[in-house]
Parts: sequence; structure tokens; C-alpha cells
Amino acid sequence: MHFQGTSALALDGKGRMTVPTRHRELLDASAKGELTLTKHPSGCLRLYPRPVWEQFREKLVALPMSADGWKRIFLGSAMDVSVDGAGRVLISPELRSAGGLVRDVLLMGMGSYFELWDPVRYAAQEAEVIAQPMPESLANAIF
Repeated sequence: MHFQGTSALALDGKGRMTVPTRHRELLDASAKGELTLTKHPSGCLRLYPRPVWEQFREKLVALPMSADGWKRIFLGSAMDVSVDGAGRVLISPELRSAGGLVRDVLLMGMGSYFELWDPVRYAAQEAEVIAQPMPESLANAIF
């Protein structure tokens, strides 16, 4: 399962986001529309198909006690959600607040999961990344 590309979307008045059809079909086939949404320390939210989340969760649970703070960020804020009959996902007020999501959102396919960004927050983060030199491992991989 590979997700890529960015979709500019809007949350409705109840905090629901409509999943684009091109992703919905793959999510239905691979995860039966069952997803997990959680905070990420970069300032976005991550949206995982349930099978991918379960693999990630097992790795988190196995971490030593010294990683408890990070486990709290990922596991403590995780919420199981489902794509409803209209193709929407409800984002809780707590997670919307953590991601700075008010109305406009960017849904970014990141391979096996998605990131949800506030557009202004993402633009600032992208500018910060671009201002840094490209990592050697990436520069050597680009042809």
C-alpha cells in the first residue's frame, strides 16, 4: 500500500474530512476503512491504515521506559476512526487542536500512511527544510 501526493481539503463544521476517492478505494481494500489518527511531534497529525498502525504500535510498546514520553505522544493521543458511508473521517477536537487544524487541511500521502497539516504550518515547516542542506544520503539517491 503506497500513498503519495497532496490533497487540499476542508473540514466540515463537525470536524470531518472527506478522504479523496483515489485513497478511499485503497484504504477500503487494505484496511476496510479502519484507520488510526495520532499526533506527531513535527506539528502534524498522522493517519495510519489500521494494519500499518498495529505494526507501528507494536514497535512503540516494545520500547524501553526511557522512551515513555514519546510513547505518550503517539499512543496517548491515538484515536481509532473509520471512513463513514460518505467517505469522511471525524477528527476529534483534541487532535484538531494539536495539529492546528481549523478548516483547511493538506492530506499528504507518505507511503504507508498520511500526514494532515494546517497549510500555513506546513509552508513554514517546508521552508525550514528547504533552507537546510540536502542530506547526503538523499542527494546521492537522486538521479
